[in-house]
Amino acid sequence: MKTKSRTNALINETSPYLLQHAHNPVDWYPWGKAAFEKAKNENKPIFLSIGYSTCHWCHVMAEESFEDREVGDYLNKYFVSIKVDREERPDIDSVYMNVCQAMTGRGGWPLTIIMTPDQKPFFAGTYFPKHPSFGHPGLLKLLETVVEKWKSSPHRLISDSEYITETLTDSTKHDKTMQQPGALPISKAARYFERAFDSDYGGFGSAPKFPTPHNLMFLLRLYQIKNDKKALLMVEKTLAQMYRGGIFDHVGFGFSRYSTDSKWLVPHFEKMLYDNALLTTIYLETYAVTNNPLYKTVAEKTLTYIKREMTSPEGGFYCAQDADSEGEEGKFYTFTENEIKAVLGDVDGERLCRWFSVTRRGNFEGKNILNLIDNPEYSKNDEKTEQMLSKLREYRDKRTVLHKDDKMLTAWNTLMIVAYAKAFRILGQQHYLNSAVAALEFINTNLTDKNGELYISFRDGKAQGSGLLDDYVFLAWAHLELYESTYDVKYLSRCESLSKKVLSRFADKDGGFYMNASDGEQLIIRPKEQYDGAMPSGNSVFAYCLIKLAYLTGQVFWQQQADLQLSFYYSRFEEQPYAYCFALIALMLSGFPTKEVVCVVNGDMVKKTIEVIKRGFYPQTSFLVKTPANAEELEKLAPFTKNYMLQQEKTSAFYICENKSCSAPVNSLEEMLSSLK
Repeated sequence: MKTKSRTNALINETSPYLLQHAHNPVDWYPWGKAAFEKAKNENKPIFLSIGYSTCHWCHVMAEESFEDREVGDYLNKYFVSIKVDREERPDIDSVYMNVCQAMTGRGGWPLTIIMTPDQKPFFAGTYFPKHPSFGHPGLLKLLETVVEKWKSSPHRLISDSEYITETLTDSTKHDKTMQQPGALPISKAARYFERAFDSDYGGFGSAPKFPTPHNLMFLLRLYQIKNDKKALLMVEKTLAQMYRGGIFDHVGFGFSRYSTDSKWLVPHFEKMLYDNALLTTIYLETYAVTNNPLYKTVAEKTLTYIKREMTSPEGGFYCAQDADSEGEEGKFYTFTENEIKAVLGDVDGERLCRWFSVTRRGNFEGKNILNLIDNPEYSKNDEKTEQMLSKLREYRDKRTVLHKDDKMLTAWNTLMIVAYAKAFRILGQQHYLNSAVAALEFINTNLTDKNGELYISFRDGKAQGSGLLDDYVFLAWAHLELYESTYDVKYLSRCESLSKKVLSRFADKDGGFYMNASDGEQLIIRPKEQYDGAMPSGNSVFAYCLIKLAYLTGQVFWQQQADLQLSFYYSRFEEQPYAYCFALIALMLSGFPTKEVVCVVNGDMVKKTIEVIKRGFYPQTSFLVKTPANAEELEKLAPFTKNYMLQQEKTSAFYICENKSCSAPVNSLEEMLSSLK
């Protein structure tokens, strides 16, 4: 429970930071004689909290704990609480920050110290949530432990800081109130993929092989976070081999659904929108990490295919293309050697056949699937080769009719928006953003009713079906990606509103989210998916959206929802973590160090800053860009940014928080980028 009707001793202070806490239920004192005399007279330990007005995680801890009546009552009963503005009293801050770094090996703000009435510290730390959460001990549990020791053996508290730290760790481990996963499932999943990895042809396991891009997204982030070179090797080998094989359509581009063999040679020729969306995304991300032009080329070709074959005049995306033509599987995609030479001529035909391993015998029912599996120069298609492929594609389109499923699904369309937003962000070409925005407008116009609720599909001018979990959640994810590609606050706002709809209409009181809404059609059972199959599940993607909203808005509410959702995965992570890789990506944001950067910029620095930060791949960093034009709207979504501002005569200020501790701002874009490394 929170209240602003009461005041404490900070009400008479002038520091904005102290005044922010003047209405807390905690009976805060400023640093001074009154507080220390009270502690001595009542024989109470002192709870000291140091921060500053633009510290993101200071605000988070305040909302979680210092505005909470239960925490306030406990502190008031057993402690004397002191608030210090580090900018007003850098001397105090310096003393206790050194204590924290000596005791814990790290520091930052909010700085939390517990000490005797004569100012001798026996405990130091930074951010603590109210209850234990993903490696952070809970504040209430900490306070209870200290009170017990203060009563039984106060003399030991000064010298026994190591014991107190161990007690905190133990209290977190033994707390059974929330079954929250740690980082172990991430390591277990990594070991599984190492064992299952096909070192010859990439991918995991034996035939049939599915692309499953979110598994590769997980491994790529593992490399970024832990410098796990084996993880990057698995990603790169798989992406290269999929491109070399027949699962990639070298003539018309795009990927088929899966490979029937271990080499990725013979696909099930059906092309699905969701596969191509997710594969485009992982190729783009890997290009951003490695700068290998092959991955950029594959992503660009796949998007070319989507634009040419799978995009409606109104901007939406069609569902799929069939595997069969005229009742024959693969007929549309395969060629004989003589056929290619007839189209291209003997000289060019021979050259193309050599390049793509086309033979008289063939590799699929007497015909050929073009591939680069045995071509060591597979990454070097030249302009002449591309021209020949274009001519072959024109012939193929006239030769055989390929059936297209032209319905448009909300969930799959949103995955394609994610891919296009990534393409604009990483490659910087405006037409990719235009495609994403056009598809979003298509959804708003054709797949959304007058009340803002979603439909499942659209075809022939008619929308059908009440939107399911994936429709809402994937659309929220698409808005997150659009925000991180443009830093237009409207996308972040829409992500938040969609997420609130999910919480109100799909939540299960026992954890997780149902596939269908509470006010939707009721089946004999109400299904709930966690498994990440060909696509990540709505539950997994929502875990990611919730934790990103928590970091971007600074709102404790979203952090609490993210904690609950990851707790929902606890038993699944224990059993088979590799089957929930997209949920593991969300877990990484909770279990591994993160950074939050608020870029306060003006003038020419606005465009320059956005261009720089959007091109990099920083999976553990969340950026906000505050400008004079968006400040009011941004502050409504992320109230903690209200006091983030420019210093005099500066056009930029970068406020950086790392692993829930904030540092002093820097003014140089180069310094900010250096901190990200």
